[in-house]
Amino acid sequence: MKKRNDLTLKEALQATLKELRLDGHLKELQVRAVWDRLMGKKIETYTSEVRVHRGVLYITVLSAPLRQELSFAREKIRDLINEAMGENYVRDVIIR
Repeated sequence: MKKRNDLTLKEALQATLKELRLDGHLKELQVRAVWDRLMGKKIETYTSEVRVHRGVLYITVLSAPLRQELSFAREKIRDLINEAMGENYVRDVIIR
């Protein structure tokens, strides 16, 4: 029988991360890992920076043709990352 103050390990970890304000950093690391896994090795080599600030994913690409190609697929990138994260974490994608 579960008592009122009993928490699962997942709930306890989430509460601790939220209290220490580390949940945002953890989610950003998850987005970076998802980016590398979804886009593959080729695009990863041309990507110099992937970061999230206030729900906006900023991607810095070293190749101009690749930057143009990725800019056409911004909504698809956002949807793929949100699907892999399991929540609507990324609202917009900006490719530089």
